[in-house]
Amino acid sequence: MPPTLAAEKAKLLSEALPFIQRFFDKTIVIKYGGNAMTEQHLKDSFARDVVLLKLVGMNPVIVHGAGPQIGELLKRIGKQSEFIQGMRVTDEETLDVVEMVLGGLVNQEIVTLINLHGGKAVGLTGKDGNFIHARKMLVPSKDKAEEWLDIGQVGEVTGIDPELIHLLDSRDFIPVIAPLGVGNEGEAYNINADVAAGKLAETLHAEKFILMTNTAGVLDKQGNLLTGLTSERVKDLIDDGTISGGMLPKVNCALDAVHNGVKSSHIIDGRVEHALLLEVLTSEGVGTLIKRA
Repeated sequence: MPPTLAAEKAKLLSEALPFIQRFFDKTIVIKYGGNAMTEQHLKDSFARDVVLLKLVGMNPVIVHGAGPQIGELLKRIGKQSEFIQGMRVTDEETLDVVEMVLGGLVNQEIVTLINLHGGKAVGLTGKDGNFIHARKMLVPSKDKAEEWLDIGQVGEVTGIDPELIHLLDSRDFIPVIAPLGVGNEGEAYNINADVAAGKLAETLHAEKFILMTNTAGVLDKQGNLLTGLTSERVKDLIDDGTISGGMLPKVNCALDAVHNGVKSSHIIDGRVEHALLLEVLTSEGVGTLIKRA
C-alpha cells in the first residue's frame, strides 16, 4: 500500500474516534431493507459494518423486512399480492408464507452473514418470548368515512418487552429481529418493519434509529438532500408537499421515535456501500438526520 494511502486510512480511523467514544455502549436500532438487503456486495458491506460497530462497543439491534422476497414466493405458489394503503393483506395462507420467509429464510441469511464476518448474531421474531405484543390493525377506508377495513393478520404494536434484547446485548450478541408480533390469544401478526423498528427504538431508549432506504434521504423540491431537520421543519415540509408518497410513513416513524425518547433518527441511502459507518462514524453522514428540536 502506498504511504499516502496508508496515511489517509489512518487519518480516517483517527477521525472516527470521537464518534466511537460518544456512542460507546449506546443502542442503535437499524431498520435493514432496500437494495442493501438484496445486492450481495451491499449485504456484505452491511454485515461488516454491524460487526465493526459491535466490536468498538456499540449495541446494534437489527429489524428487517422481506417484502420483495415474500412477494416472489407468493407469486411462485400462484397467489397474488394485495396491498391496501401500503399494507400487505395477510390472510392465513399469506401469513404462513410471511412467517416462513421473514422469520426463517431472510432472518437466517442475515444472521449467517454477520456471523461469517466475525459477529455473534442471533435471529428471532417478536413471537419469541412473546416480546412484541400486537393486536389486529384496521385501516381507515379512503372511500367511506368512518369505515375501517380488516386486512387480515396485520398487527399494530401494543407493547414490547425489552428483557430478551437486553439479555442478548449483555452477552455481546447482535439481535436480528423479524417483525412478527403475537396477540393475547397467541395469534401471529405481520407488522410493518419500519413501525416495529421505531417502536423498538423507543422502548430501548436508543441513541439512534436508522432507516435504510433506496433513496438518498429527504430531498427538497430541487432534489437536494436535507438534513439536520427538526420536527417543526419536517411538519412544514409535509404541509407544503415536499415530503409525500412513500417517504411520508418513514418520516413519520422517524418523528415518532424522536418524540418518544430516541436521541436522533436517520434516513440513509442503503445503496451506498458502508452507509451505516458513514452515518455513525463521520460528521458528514450519508442521509437525513431528524432530531427533536
